[in-house]
Amino acid sequence: MVAAASMVVAVGSAAGMMSAFDDGRGSDRAGPAMTRRAVVRPLPVPPSTPAEPPAASVTPSPTRPSSAAPSPAPATSTRKPTTEPAPARLYRHPDAQVLDWIAAHPDDPRRAVIASRIADRPTAVWFADPSPSTITARVRAVTSDAATEGRVPVLVPYAIPDRDCGGASRGGAPDLAAYDAWIDAFAAGLGSGEVIVILEPDSVAQSDCLTEGQQADRFASLARAGRVLKAADRRARVYYDGGHSGWNPATKQASLLDQAGAGSPEGSDGIFTNVSNFQRTTDEIAYARRVLADLGGPASLGAVIDTSRNGNGAPADGQWCDPAGRRIGQAPTLTTGQARIDAYLWVKPPGESDGCKGTAGVFSPSYAYDLAR
Repeated sequence: MVAAASMVVAVGSAAGMMSAFDDGRGSDRAGPAMTRRAVVRPLPVPPSTPAEPPAASVTPSPTRPSSAAPSPAPATSTRKPTTEPAPARLYRHPDAQVLDWIAAHPDDPRRAVIASRIADRPTAVWFADPSPSTITARVRAVTSDAATEGRVPVLVPYAIPDRDCGGASRGGAPDLAAYDAWIDAFAAGLGSGEVIVILEPDSVAQSDCLTEGQQADRFASLARAGRVLKAADRRARVYYDGGHSGWNPATKQASLLDQAGAGSPEGSDGIFTNVSNFQRTTDEIAYARRVLADLGGPASLGAVIDTSRNGNGAPADGQWCDPAGRRIGQAPTLTTGQARIDAYLWVKPPGESDGCKGTAGVFSPSYAYDLAR
């Protein structure tokens, strides 16, 4: 990954993970082709569900690199963003930072635009605290609430060791054994309903800071994580880190994904792209299809694309930190009308800063307003 991409991941990740831990108010956030295949690790005995108190709110933020070769950015469009109703099946978490801001600022002149074009959309829920003591209850709080509403939650586990390669979103579990235990506890909270899991943004595309042996070990844990999650909930759909169209070439990304188990239906439903980034949806569709073709595996494998901030594409100057002139993109939906593209999702909550228009991971009303208007 290029330097610019690394920096984006660093702060981008940091920027959205705030609500994923400390009751949703904590801080912290959200490689070369290998010749070795990851060693297959055995699945655990299904973990017992610990008796934990109800989880507090979880509000996330993403981590995505900015494009190495961004698409030329057109002049800021004056068109209004999509305003169609949010899909009935995607879950909107009630404890999102944007909702807190709206409730606290009834007279702010920006409120109506932010409320109607961002707050009304379902976004992903991030989990970045590597401590397993409350993770089961936190996941269960989201999945059970979604099940009650008859909706599909989007969950983002973000606790892989050496997260963000020591960048601004550094952190994660202390080692892979601890991570495996964390994933077991995470899976115990899934329940039996339909759920979408965006497994560890940056963990595959940004693995080049690791040695070959460390990469193989990480990929083994990721492959195991997919199997654990799908074994715990047969209706869970698990997607692996596909980077984005301005990062690794499709062939290289597919090779890394193959080592991480993304081509095996036992633990994977496909890939995700563009998390916390700005690449145009059309570019991501073409890129995702190339990666899937190179990855192989069954034709049932698909892709999901983060469209939260890509309405105007990537900035021409390669800016990654809250760049000006960006716009929210396609509204979240599970119906794309595109072959092998399973969903457009808002994985990065729009308005949560990368660190330039506010504190990384914290909702910035000025940034949200710029994206929405």
